[in-house]
Amino acid sequence: MAIPHASLPPDFDREKTFEHASELLTAPSALMHLTLEEARVVVGYMVPYFILANTTFIREGDAGDEGFMALLLDGEVVVESITVSRTEPLTLKVLGPGSLVGEVGLVDKEPRSASCTASTDVLCAVLSRRSLQVLISAEPHIGAKLLLSISARLAERLRDNARKLKLYAKLAKAMQMEIDHFLLQSNYNPTAR
Repeated sequence: MAIPHASLPPDFDREKTFEHASELLTAPSALMHLTLEEARVVVGYMVPYFILANTTFIREGDAGDEGFMALLLDGEVVVESITVSRTEPLTLKVLGPGSLVGEVGLVDKEPRSASCTASTDVLCAVLSRRSLQVLISAEPHIGAKLLLSISARLAERLRDNARKLKLYAKLAKAMQMEIDHFLLQSNYNPTAR
C-alpha cells in the first residue's frame, strides 16, 4: 500500500487508539451499523497511519494503489476534485474525526475519483482491500455487515449527487431561458447591437 506516512508519534497508545477507532465506527454519524464488539473486530484488521499536514495520500485518477479506506481518528482531510473545465482543484468536503475516506477504492479497482490531502497532521486507521478479504473469510457475518454499511454510505452519496444534478439541471435550464429571452429581445430591437 502506498500511503505516504510518517512514524507514529512517540506517545502513540495502540490500545487506546484502536478503542477510539471502534467507538467512532459505532457512532450514529458513521452509518456503519456495527456493534462495539463487531467494530473492534474490524479495527483489528486495520493499521494505524500518521500522515503529516499537506500530504496528499489519495490522488484523483490514481489506479496504482491496492485499494484502502481510512477512518480519520484525529485531524482534518480536504477532499478535492479537478473538474473537466478547471485546472485548479475544487474542494468537495473537509472531513474530520470519525469520517471515512477511500471507501470506493476499497471495493473497486477503478481510478480514484477525488484527491485527499491532510490539512493538519492526521492519525487514521486504514483497512486495505487485502485485509478486508481476510476479514470476510475469517468473520463472514461481520465482513458482510461492513460491506452492507459501506454500500449504504455509497448509495447515500449517489442519492446526494443525483439531487445536486437535478438542481444543476434546473439552474442550467433557467439560465438558458434567460439567454434565449435576451437574444430574442436583442433580435427584435433594431437599436440593440
